[in-house]
Amino acid sequence: MNPNKLVQYIQKVPNDFTTEDIVGFCINNDIEFINFHYCGWDGKIKTLNFVINSQQHLEEILSAGERVDGSSLFPFIKAGKSDLYVMPILKTAFVNPFAEVPTVDFLCEYLDRDGKPFESSPQHILHKANEAFKASTGLQMETMGELEYYIVGDEDDLYTVPDQKGYHASKPFCKYADFRTEAMRLIAQCGGLIKYGHSEVGNFTQDGKNYEQNEIEFLPTNIEDAANHLIIAKWVMRQLAYEYGVELTFAPKITTGKAGSGMHVHCKFSDVEGKENPLLKSSGTETVSEAFKRAIAGFMLAGTSLPAWGNPHPLSFMRLVPHQEAPTSLCWSFSNRSALVRVPLGWAHRPELAHKQTFEWRASDGFADTYLLMAALCCAARYGFECENALQVADNTYVGLGVNIHDKSNESLLNSLEQLPASCAEAADELEKDRQIYTSCGVFSNDLVEYQEKFLKSFTPITAETMAEAVKESINNG
Repeated sequence: MNPNKLVQYIQKVPNDFTTEDIVGFCINNDIEFINFHYCGWDGKIKTLNFVINSQQHLEEILSAGERVDGSSLFPFIKAGKSDLYVMPILKTAFVNPFAEVPTVDFLCEYLDRDGKPFESSPQHILHKANEAFKASTGLQMETMGELEYYIVGDEDDLYTVPDQKGYHASKPFCKYADFRTEAMRLIAQCGGLIKYGHSEVGNFTQDGKNYEQNEIEFLPTNIEDAANHLIIAKWVMRQLAYEYGVELTFAPKITTGKAGSGMHVHCKFSDVEGKENPLLKSSGTETVSEAFKRAIAGFMLAGTSLPAWGNPHPLSFMRLVPHQEAPTSLCWSFSNRSALVRVPLGWAHRPELAHKQTFEWRASDGFADTYLLMAALCCAARYGFECENALQVADNTYVGLGVNIHDKSNESLLNSLEQLPASCAEAADELEKDRQIYTSCGVFSNDLVEYQEKFLKSFTPITAETMAEAVKESINNG
């Protein structure tokens, strides 16, 4: 029942795909084109097209990759030493659902002139973070993303939904349910592991346009694969929106007073063979394991600098304000959407389902470079495992079930908690303070951290008056 056509044909899981498998599929399914996809520093997919001339040509494409101009993809690469190779990652192969002729697409990795992984590629930074986490903890970090987005179309006064009451609305009240389900179908064909989709809270009309918020949520998987799934999903959704003739944006804030869009990341652990989830200490209680508390402590200790990777745009900080289900204080709790880290309602009372339990980082949004965000979260979790006072940090930042920290009655609690930065410039300052969390084990380079700091400090703050222009720009620039 796997929707990926290569999996159906080859009868292997993607991790086991070989060059011979891909070549055989292409020959027997009349594939005419191969597309390579890879992300530049702007986080958007780039594409290189190949028309297949022969079986030998196809085998060369898959085994040797191709040269690209790195200076046009990464602003810190000089033109004098700009050549990079892009090599297809076989496990990412999928049949392009938009191509007019049969085409197989791949995500690629970057190699340098020595044939080694390009150290400053966001994708390779995530790989280094993943390997360092496994080496330090003996565990494997799994993540899943939640993609919240708005679709903007012409105003429709039939079957309207009250303002900000769109959560889980059905057709005909949800105008773009068909878009969402079609996007889910195509993402799954491209290898994305989807949990579900639904309409979200945000909906409103403005200047003759209808703004409708939806969400597609993924299943937990290896953190590197999880990032790839989000990359492909955003590409599919933008292409589909273009074909539908509607605007789609992952912008964290559309206008003041309306629900913003995040890209929350759920996390869990397994052993290196994927057999165990050590989140719950014992069934029948809400007591969590030491491993869980250490990871949460890492998120708390790195909490003020993680927005440098997860919220790299002034619009991000228009969303991170109190009273709108966006976190602003460094704390964690069970089932509490006012907390920075939430432990969702889970299965502590059902041991056979306890493996489903996750914890959720709630600050990040769709402007984040997916690879760098996942790498930063992985570094922060590892830091929690390595920090001697991590368990004390976890205890000190816990708030009780059902406690709304923004309520006036909890003002003293709110004042005791450290706050997220309020701007890109503040996030850059926090990144400098926490630099060692990200550069340890050689995951992020010092040069890359400094580049990100300068990038964050280059922004002009956005006001309510300039927000509409910024949102429009975000649609065009991704």
